Amino acid sequence: MATLCRPAIAVPEHVITREETLELARTLHADHPQLDLALRLIGNTGVQTRHLVQPIEDTLKHPGFTTRNARYEAEAKARVPDVVQRALGMAEVTVRDIDMIVYVSCTGFMMPSMTAWLINTMGFRNETRQLPIAQLGCAAGGAAINRAHDFCMAYPRANVLIVACEFCSLLYQPTDLGVGNLLSNGLFGDGMAAAVVRGQGGNGVHLERNGSHLVPDTEAWISYGVRDTGFHFILDKRVPGTMSMLAPAMREMAKPHDWDVSALDFYIVHAGGPRILDDLCHYLGLTPEMFRYSRATLTERGNIASAVIFDALDRLFEDGGAGHEARGVIAGFGPGITAEIALGTWVGTREAAPVRV
Repeated sequence: MATLCRPAIAVPEHVITREETLELARTLHADHPQLDLALRLIGNTGVQTRHLVQPIEDTLKHPGFTTRNARYEAEAKARVPDVVQRALGMAEVTVRDIDMIVYVSCTGFMMPSMTAWLINTMGFRNETRQLPIAQLGCAAGGAAINRAHDFCMAYPRANVLIVACEFCSLLYQPTDLGVGNLLSNGLFGDGMAAAVVRGQGGNGVHLERNGSHLVPDTEAWISYGVRDTGFHFILDKRVPGTMSMLAPAMREMAKPHDWDVSALDFYIVHAGGPRILDDLCHYLGLTPEMFRYSRATLTERGNIASAVIFDALDRLFEDGGAGHEARGVIAGFGPGITAEIALGTWVGTREAAPVRV
């Protein structure tokens, strides 16, 4: 049994609201011929607040790729250890119990990977395997869960730590004035997550089956242009319609398991934007309520790339979890176009939701 335990989540302290984002767009791009369209698209994202690793006045500056990547590394090293410690605590394991670290991020580059730094500074065993995933974008959170599941199937007593660290604001490119990029400037946020997959024991999602699906000939739909100024996000206008191709893949993956993907108890999916969630409702025949955790993440955090599904999963935990042996799906979507999908059952009884104060 491989069980995905409760994630730990962290977001930076700097906050920008929807209203502030729209006002910035009006101010910075007053002469843009498609400003009204960009404002309408940003307003329709459903994003109310986003967290940034720098104050907005620093975010809007571009000091060069070297400086930006150095900022990524410094912020990751300063912020990730606390998230890791909290995730280990919730899984009731220690650094010495971890057999592999999967680190996912598409917003900065380090070699050696962050995994090596974590092993050297946090007391993980020198034998701990390392699996950095850097080029799956928003789908990488799902891929991390699936590779951790595979590892625990091969080594049933193993424990895997997953870390997702995304500082999307460090990718802001002031010279990219396409409508897709203006939309991205109002959609993406910064966030970090960590979670443990235990080979034995633990409470959370017992991972039953996983799979991947690539939509043919869509490589250019979501991509990076790697230039002197760093990573330039490229988003094709056809991306919002991809659920018509990925929803059937989710259904087909569940069939050999004798599960109906339209009749599960919980759904934790990547909230890339409201259209994705709306289309999943349509193609899977579900009510909007079934995606309430993903919608809450989108509203309060924006699209935090690979960390989205962990933030949404944490909201399920916070809500008391699901009933014992309740069935669910976890799915990440990203460049390729790629879907990384996991099916699982809830381990443990549903608890009363905590009282918010």
